[in-house]
Amino acid sequence: MDNNDILIRLRYALEIKNSEMAEIFKLGGEDVSVPEVVRILKKSDEEEESDSQLTLTNRMLNSFLNGFIIYKRGKQEPKPGQANSPDPSIENYNNINNILLKKVKIALSLTTEDMLDIFKKAGLNVSKGELGAFLRKEGHKNYKVCLDNFARNFLKGLTIKYRG
Repeated sequence: MDNNDILIRLRYALEIKNSEMAEIFKLGGEDVSVPEVVRILKKSDEEEESDSQLTLTNRMLNSFLNGFIIYKRGKQEPKPGQANSPDPSIENYNNINNILLKKVKIALSLTTEDMLDIFKKAGLNVSKGELGAFLRKEGHKNYKVCLDNFARNFLKGLTIKYRG
C-alpha cells in the first residue's frame, strides 16, 4: 500500500473535503493547493499517463498526519522551560504504517480499546500486546513492524466506524 492509497482511504473513512485536506497540509507545514490535493487523490490507471497523479512522499504524508493532529486537537504550546522536540524524520522510513496508527490514534483521541474495536469491525482480531508493539518507538525491544494488512484493516475499520 503506497502513501497515496493510505491518504485516499483515510480521506474516505473520515469524509474529509479537498479544501480541508489542503488546510491540513498547511497546518502540517506543507504547502499543497486544492488542485494538487486532487492530483494526489487521483487513482492512477495504467492506460492514463502517470504524470497526472502526484506522488505523495513520506515527508508529505507525515506533514499531513501532523496537520491532522493540529486540525483535530489544536496546536499544542510547549510547556515553559521545555524545548521544542523536533519530529523524527521519516524521509527514509520504510514502514509508514506504524506512524499512521500512532498519529491517527492521537488525532482522533482513540484509546487502546477504541483501536482494538476498530480492528475488530474490520474482521481482524489484534491483541492488546500486539497493538502496543505497533505503537512503540522504533528500536524498542518490543517494537513490531505494522504490515500493510494491519494498516489496511485499520483504515477499513475506521470507515465502518465513521461512515456506518
